[in-house]
Amino acid sequence: MITSTLGKSIISGCLLALVSTGAIAADQFPTKPVRLIVPYAPGGATDITARQLADGLTKAWGQQVIVDNRAGASGNIALELAARAAPDGYTLFVGNVSTNAINETTFAKVLKVKPSRDLTGVTNLIELPHLWAASTAVPANNLKEFVQYAKTPGTRINYASAGVGSYPHLDTVVFLKAAGIQATHVPYKGGAGQMIPAIMGNEVQFMFINLASSLTNIKAGRIKALAVTIAERHPELPNVPTTIEMGYPGMGTNAWNALFAPAQIPKPMLTRIHGDVLKVMESPEMKESLSKRFMSVVVNKTPAEFNEFVRAEVKKWGKIVIDNNITVD
Repeated sequence: MITSTLGKSIISGCLLALVSTGAIAADQFPTKPVRLIVPYAPGGATDITARQLADGLTKAWGQQVIVDNRAGASGNIALELAARAAPDGYTLFVGNVSTNAINETTFAKVLKVKPSRDLTGVTNLIELPHLWAASTAVPANNLKEFVQYAKTPGTRINYASAGVGSYPHLDTVVFLKAAGIQATHVPYKGGAGQMIPAIMGNEVQFMFINLASSLTNIKAGRIKALAVTIAERHPELPNVPTTIEMGYPGMGTNAWNALFAPAQIPKPMLTRIHGDVLKVMESPEMKESLSKRFMSVVVNKTPAEFNEFVRAEVKKWGKIVIDNNITVD
């Protein structure tokens, strides 16, 4: 009995010491530069979000936060790198709806990690408004007119996406089914950089794209905006109706970007990072800077709240992928 009691005391003492050590490490964090992995090349929405966050955290922490762009394989190279990093807070990952919700199903046979298991969410960061757009050669000025045009006998429609299994692809698949129209998918690995010239040249007639990437060409009359996915009309495009007005509520994702850490990160460290990130993201300066790029700051009260959201997203997108038999070679 004495031995048993002594053993329990030793174990309890060790656990207490570990908890205490974790709390001290979190309190002193960071003592060296922090790496922020981004799954795409510089210039896109995820990269912009990461760089804004890195600048804010560098000032808050007094240590350099370095953005590490690891593009390729639809974000899977960066995913695997982040998931296998030491869970000490010094490697973080800025992911999005594609990398952390969709890829888990579309790349299940080739992805060497499971994002929802091997990474833990810190918080959402931003939401990016999107819209449905058409070529100027299409005789339709809104989403409802486009559906009518697409149903006209003899009409052939090509639609662009940022690749097979990307959310612009999946969102369009869902919309086409809801609208009862047929169209041919044309994926562009270069994302918006290739999609926009393609629709301007009428190589494709329809696409789902974020507002930031398309606004300049819409205002210049080189692309038609058919409907925005946000709840109310956007002040930059007051004459463009919402999908709700067009009778297609919920059609189209307002994509999110978020911060993740390796799954085994100690809770005190996760709590510390979460709190500091919220202070940076909710600052007036950050909100103003991101709003100029048509991004809205959207954060979570706790990491647990955000992880619940991510699990729901994985389930939702997984069903869409499976129901529509979408495969990635």
